[in-house]
Amino acid sequence: MTSTSRRPGRAWIITPGLHGDRFAGAQQSGAAVAVVDIEDSVAPADKRTARTASEAFFTLPDPLCTLGIRMNSLTTLDGIKDLAALSDYTARPDLIVLPKVESARDIELVAAALDTDHYTPDIWALIESPRAFTTLPAIMRAPRLGGVIFGSADYAASVRCGLGWEALHYARSALINAATAANLPAIDAPTWNLDDPDILRRDAERARELGFYGKGCVHPRHVQVINDVFTPTAEEITQARAIVAAADASGGTVTSVDGQMRGTPFFNRARALVAEADRTS
Repeated sequence: MTSTSRRPGRAWIITPGLHGDRFAGAQQSGAAVAVVDIEDSVAPADKRTARTASEAFFTLPDPLCTLGIRMNSLTTLDGIKDLAALSDYTARPDLIVLPKVESARDIELVAAALDTDHYTPDIWALIESPRAFTTLPAIMRAPRLGGVIFGSADYAASVRCGLGWEALHYARSALINAATAANLPAIDAPTWNLDDPDILRRDAERARELGFYGKGCVHPRHVQVINDVFTPTAEEITQARAIVAAADASGGTVTSVDGQMRGTPFFNRARALVAEADRTS
């Protein structure tokens, strides 16, 4: 399997590597990306078992989504063991989620260990430490980097701040800016409150407004809300088509649409939305 270098889906679900009974549910949840986790959700004593058990995640028939694995950090012995195990998997992940990334070298090491003539998985960086934010431009230049994911829990623990939106607004904005400059998609962290759909929807709406391409989750019932929020509405697509038509009619000069002044930035954004809508229709 080779990397397609395509934009990922909007909802990402992550499921523990020790719970094989949840594998099928994650893949059938409606999320576009399902990731099996052998890092934070697995105790140190169980890493070896999870590493072996997680191969079954990639052998289920007819997966409905892109499949990935979150390995352990390369700064740990378990991370090195993960790479060795992944290179021997018969069924392999479409993408690798690499935690604690702080340099482009981290991405290069994973690629060097796993890439073959017939297999080049997408490699995604979890950005979750203050040090990572000081080296974002260099990380984004890693040739094999497919995108970035915000690790809110680890980041908040490192800087000893809250998990609320305001406390993490700077980090999210910095990540979006760096990812956009590198033309890479960014995925927001999960909402940790499992039982309040209103909080989830509010968080997803904020993430979309800020520029995130999608959002992670840890429970299947979160998937539909994320998909709803990040999928452009029919009204938004209709409005974008009207802006594109106005741009064409004006020859690309400043014009008005429904009483609103519109110029090049609006034209470009509308064309991108229309292109995505046509591609996914």
